[in-house]
Formats: sequence, structure tokens, C-alpha cells
Amino acid sequence: MPTPTTRTTGHFTFADWKEVPVSPEDAHPRLAHATVTNAFAGGIEAESTTCDYTVSYLTATTGSFAGMELVRGRLDGREGTFVVEERGRFDPDGTVHCSFEVVEGSGTGELAGLHGTGEFTYRHGEAKVPYTFAYGLE
Repeated sequence: MPTPTTRTTGHFTFADWKEVPVSPEDAHPRLAHATVTNAFAGGIEAESTTCDYTVSYLTATTGSFAGMELVRGRLDGREGTFVVEERGRFDPDGTVHCSFEVVEGSGTGELAGLHGTGEFTYRHGEAKVPYTFAYGLE
């Protein structure tokens, strides 16, 4: 993968979060499925993304997750769609750490050939979650 050449920042907000258990409630660790909608502002502009997570709860307040997010909107003024693969963990204090990478070949429109990686840290109670994203276009 080529080296990302542009760095952008912004924030997102959780617009919707729906979670359903996958494993029995008494299972340990416990699995859940979450469908999430986010709204992005800044370098990434998207009114409503579609995100799907599998969540592993190691305790009631700790665990990890993996998922895919479909972003339809603009990236630094270029219009198109792309998918990011996300992996993260959450700590007992509610802090969420996540890194993400563009799925190769998922860019469309003016974002065809997009590649890149990013990250965010959410702290419990924050209304807006800051992100960073380093990317390039082939």
C-alpha cells in the first residue's frame, strides 16, 4: 500500500446505536452485535454513515470490537464513498480506542483509489469524538 500523503482531522457524533446480544446473557465473555450511525464533520463530511460491529464484552465495562463502516460523503471536498475496517477496545472508565483502515478498492467517485489509516479516542460523556485520518489517492 502506498504511503498516505495527506492528513486531515475532524469529529463525529453517534447519531444512533442499536445493540443486540448474540450469545446467552450468562455467557462469558459475551458477544453482541451493534448497528451504529455516525455523522462526520471536518475533513470527512458525512451526514449519516452505516457501521456494523461485533462486540466482545470481557467484563461489563471492558472488551473489544471489530466492524466495517460505509462512509458516503466528502473527503476534503472530494465526493464519493469508501469503507473502513475498524478495530478497537474499551476500558473500564468508558474510554474507547479505535484504529481504522480504508478497505482496498472500496473508494468510488472522486475517492477511487483511496487508501489510508486513522484513529479516534472517545472519552465517556463526550458529545463529539475527534478523529485523525492520513490518506492518499492513487
